[in-house]
Amino acid sequence: MSRSNTNMLRIVGGRWRSRRLRFVDTEGLRPTPDRVRETLFNWLQFEIAGAVCLDAFAGSGALGFEALSRGAGRVVMIERQRTQFQQLQASAQDLQAEHLDLLLGDALALLRQPAPWQPVGGFDGVFLDPPFHRELLPAICSLLHERRLLKPGAFLYVESECEWSALALPAHFVLQKQTHAGLVQAGLARYRPEGMA
Repeated sequence: MSRSNTNMLRIVGGRWRSRRLRFVDTEGLRPTPDRVRETLFNWLQFEIAGAVCLDAFAGSGALGFEALSRGAGRVVMIERQRTQFQQLQASAQDLQAEHLDLLLGDALALLRQPAPWQPVGGFDGVFLDPPFHRELLPAICSLLHERRLLKPGAFLYVESECEWSALALPAHFVLQKQTHAGLVQAGLARYRPEGMA
């Protein structure tokens, strides 16, 4: 892989703090800014340890590797672009990352079918940072609910180009906190299976 088409990101906290990882500069890839990641994991500081998390649009791996760095029990990363997937594999090897499942493919397609990597009882949390302007968020949130892939009270972190109120997500996801950096709008919600706050 040519270094001319790769960029770097920095892990903000945890055991891999300040370690730098490469990612491939591909269309639509937009790693979560350091400041937003720091805010997110401050929000999650008392629940990330031991959590089983899904990073459904892994991209650079910024969110999934940050979660593992801070003590997540297991992280499943899904990435559809092969070159970026190969870079995630290289990053995992560089970090000697354990408790990580890397999957190549389309998140919606992979989540529609039962699979051994889907935890019994559901994920403790999900990171959703899809390419902007693709209308993927309502579809994947509906699928997570319909397939019962989340534990009650699981966290849902979403990045998008628009504010939470404009996302039209199912009522089962109740917004708790939000922030922004430049064009990135970020929100942390809780999963309520009955749609109750």
